Amino acid sequence: MALHDLHDVAFPRFDDAEMERLQRCTRAALKHCLDGQKLIDAGQRDFNFYVVKAGQLNVRDDTGDSPKSIAVLGPGEFTGDVAQLTGTPSIISIVTRGECDLYEVSPDNIRQTLNRCPDLGDLLLQAFIARRHLLRESGNFNGIRVIGSRHSRDTLRLREFLARNEIPYSWIDLESDPQVDQVLQQFGVKPEQTPVVAWGRRLILRNPSDRELAEALGLRQPVEQTVYDLAVVGAGPAGLSAAVYGASEGLNTVVPERTAPGGQAGRSMRIENYPGFPVGMTGAALAERAYVQAIKFGAQLPVATIVTGLSVDNMYPVLRLDDGSTVKAKCVLICTGADYRKLNVANCERFEGCGVYYAATPTEAQLCRDSEVVVVGGGNSAGQAAVYLAGNTRKVYLVVRAASLGKDMSAYLVRRIEQTPNIEVLLNTVIQRLFGEQCLSAVELVNTRTGDVRKIQTPALFSFIGATPRTDWLPPEIEKDAKGFIRTGQDVAQSPRWTAHRPPYFLETSHPGVFAAGDVRSGSIKRCASAVGEGAMAVQFVHEYLKGM
Repeated sequence: MALHDLHDVAFPRFDDAEMERLQRCTRAALKHCLDGQKLIDAGQRDFNFYVVKAGQLNVRDDTGDSPKSIAVLGPGEFTGDVAQLTGTPSIISIVTRGECDLYEVSPDNIRQTLNRCPDLGDLLLQAFIARRHLLRESGNFNGIRVIGSRHSRDTLRLREFLARNEIPYSWIDLESDPQVDQVLQQFGVKPEQTPVVAWGRRLILRNPSDRELAEALGLRQPVEQTVYDLAVVGAGPAGLSAAVYGASEGLNTVVPERTAPGGQAGRSMRIENYPGFPVGMTGAALAERAYVQAIKFGAQLPVATIVTGLSVDNMYPVLRLDDGSTVKAKCVLICTGADYRKLNVANCERFEGCGVYYAATPTEAQLCRDSEVVVVGGGNSAGQAAVYLAGNTRKVYLVVRAASLGKDMSAYLVRRIEQTPNIEVLLNTVIQRLFGEQCLSAVELVNTRTGDVRKIQTPALFSFIGATPRTDWLPPEIEKDAKGFIRTGQDVAQSPRWTAHRPPYFLETSHPGVFAAGDVRSGSIKRCASAVGEGAMAVQFVHEYLKGM
């Protein structure tokens, strides 16, 4: 969507009838304000929602050296963005411009309105999501700044964390940004002390962990000390689907997620075969909408919350978290997905984050623009990455071990690749060696049929080979197959670990009340739509299990 079209969605105007309906739904109070009054401050939590009856409001970015106006709201327009719904801190400030008459609504009332008044709720949600997109893409927002080298894996990690959590930020590259010396001096930081994350002048973090950054930005909220109906481990497509269906059907649902909503699918720059989206969409956009939807229905989704273990020897399953706390639930759904396997090549780990990447998004593409790059893999993820990178780089070499590109890749992607002139497909080929000093500079390929060796000068190798399930944290009571994927349904019906006097449900593991869905499950179809379907299906089995408790 073009920025001017996005602006129209982001800043709609209530008509008189909608204004009257909003007052009834939200019990809005009329408030008179003087000029220059700050209604919302950047970094503030649980801020009120305002609709302008008369006067104007200035939407400001206060994180730079001087305040910068982003937008001016007039009569009929309203404040708020995604943070209004998630309970995270505001990233902008709102200040009155002249005297104003405003309708003021409490945070709880505006969240309830999203469900009580669907027509108003849809308008608000569309505007909230569009506003966050505008801030990310307009280039008119300082927001959070990441200062660090393009050759630093920690710089890349921090940038990826912010991008995947839909947090607008700017990156100041030590190697190429002309203002880097001035910024370093401003924050009293030396180059060797980077990467640094700064939010205005109030928040300066030196190479924080994901957890530290999430806590500082209000993304990592503590889970309640209660017995949840459903704890979903992982917020990929299956986990987000379960969160939406579980919360919307009245289950007290929590979804601890180690990095950001979306899983592997959230890193895809174009999903074209998901039903209902004929023109395609990014995995991040799909994940963002599902995340907002789950929050709207009341699910809790604390990010940078790593589950380190599961105990099933209590009355209820108990999840252990990395900070030592626990989450107790009547049912657990495992949706931890899988990671791409690492290349079995010397020095691969050394170049991770500075030449070897496991995602192809704008964050990585910015590091190799106009270069020649190598993509390894024969599945849909590799194909989508190759097509996306072809639009951002000079040439893409797609390295495929198999003799045919169509062996594991959807036909539409095969056609797209064949029709893209700057993609060269290298079949029967594997990576043999990596070269570089501080970062990757070249890769050596070998044709497994002919033995021919080829060296390609490149700053970036994108790897999408196979999958390793995230199941190493599970106890022996949860059976896995030879590759580490979780067995469910009929596969565990005869297991000595199965103790219930009934057959297991289709998505139930070898321990009653513990389910698995999506890519982590043995025998699952590795597609986004099937993962979403399994997440929804699992909630039905959870209901059946809870009835029998």
